[in-house]
Amino acid sequence: MNKKRIIVPITLLVLIGCANKEDGTDSKIALMKKTDPPPIELVDNPETDSYGHAVKREIAKMEELYDVAVIQGKEETLVVYKVKHLKRFHMKKIEKKMDDYLESKYPDEDFILSSDYKIFLETIRLKEKLRRGSISKKDAEKKFQDIVELQKEKT
Repeated sequence: MNKKRIIVPITLLVLIGCANKEDGTDSKIALMKKTDPPPIELVDNPETDSYGHAVKREIAKMEELYDVAVIQGKEETLVVYKVKHLKRFHMKKIEKKMDDYLESKYPDEDFILSSDYKIFLETIRLKEKLRRGSISKKDAEKKFQDIVELQKEKT
């Protein structure tokens, strides 16, 4: 009888804790689940209407990938992706395939490719700050350049 009095409240607390709604922050789940963030375009007047969306759509079609994030800056475009677990043995081949495709489709653009989880996480955090309005476009561009520098340090 006493065990039931203890188990029922604990079970209810666990169920209530599991049922809490997400607060909308993708960065908390970005490394474990697919977040599918929309592309970020930091340029004021992009040359093409949905350039970032087109790049994301095309790259996301690759069967080796399960999540893609794109940030279009003024000078370069950052494409960050997560590779499916069993496909990670072919990382060099996947990146080469992606690089060749982007260079042939968009020869005038400068692309930076990364499969690094930290870069992906920073990209998601930047997207969240822009969505909340807690960062200006100028500061977002500076943060974007910091992410690009971080990627260049890793290579």
